[in-house]
Amino acid sequence: MVRQRGAALLTAMVIVTLVATMAAAMVWQQWRAVQVEAAERGRMQSAWILTGALDWARMILREDARSGGADHLGEPWAVPLAEARLSTFLAVDKDNTDDAPEAFLSGSITDAQSRYNLHNLYEEGTGKLVPAELKVLGRLCEVAGLSADVADRLAIALAAASTGSGDAALMPQSVAQLVWLGLDSETVQRLAQYVVLLPVRTAVNLNTASAEVIAASVTGLEIGDAERLVQVRQRTPFKTLAAAQQNLPPTIVLSDRQASVSSRFFEVQGQLRLADRVLQERSLVERRNPDVVAIRRQRVNLNDPGG
Repeated sequence: MVRQRGAALLTAMVIVTLVATMAAAMVWQQWRAVQVEAAERGRMQSAWILTGALDWARMILREDARSGGADHLGEPWAVPLAEARLSTFLAVDKDNTDDAPEAFLSGSITDAQSRYNLHNLYEEGTGKLVPAELKVLGRLCEVAGLSADVADRLAIALAAASTGSGDAALMPQSVAQLVWLGLDSETVQRLAQYVVLLPVRTAVNLNTASAEVIAASVTGLEIGDAERLVQVRQRTPFKTLAAAQQNLPPTIVLSDRQASVSSRFFEVQGQLRLADRVLQERSLVERRNPDVVAIRRQRVNLNDPGG
């Protein structure tokens, strides 16, 4: 009888343990399913809101194109979108938004042609380097505090990548991807404020570029003359290239291959703060009248240390 009672007790304990284990597993699976669903819902909400930020930028640029004329920093597209609360729009119940997630959206548009386009370094199709453009990059590397050989190495690598030859497996689509060509991250970071990588050859917009970029891009132009040009455009933006020419020394002749007063390519940055998540989307858009087309989109989780 004692042995039978001990076996019964042991069997009961085993059954209780199995039931407890199964219950714990079911609870964990249910919790996991809820977490996955919440993460997916947050991802979808973030995607829709950031797409809205891109649509806002496209509308601004489309309206600006209708007015025509030059592109300058006094136009509506150059005014950043201040952080705005969107929590009420994300609530399921419109009559009760107390439990709605905290969502804030901000954005900005910058002129991609305010920087020197690395695509200008080589001829399309052949990959042949353009000596005059290589000198421009050399001057920008000097401004950025980089060694003289960086310009040569970068130009050669880009030209080789454009034709699919050399050691480069892929052609970089953005400045951040120049690390594919052997540049270290610090060098790329220094260059990023002066250069851009666009799909076609472009001229630098004199109405939006910095004095350093203007001086490097226009042959023979000194930094002092470029700074005076920037001061003049702050009062009155240049409507034509001839108007900018009037504010330069007679020995400097502007070429439409080097300089412009309007732009086709713009960079759009939208940032979403949703609860404890901060997401950022960076897009490159091209204005093809009458439409504005997104060429590249990159989403970054700013909560992730790896970016």
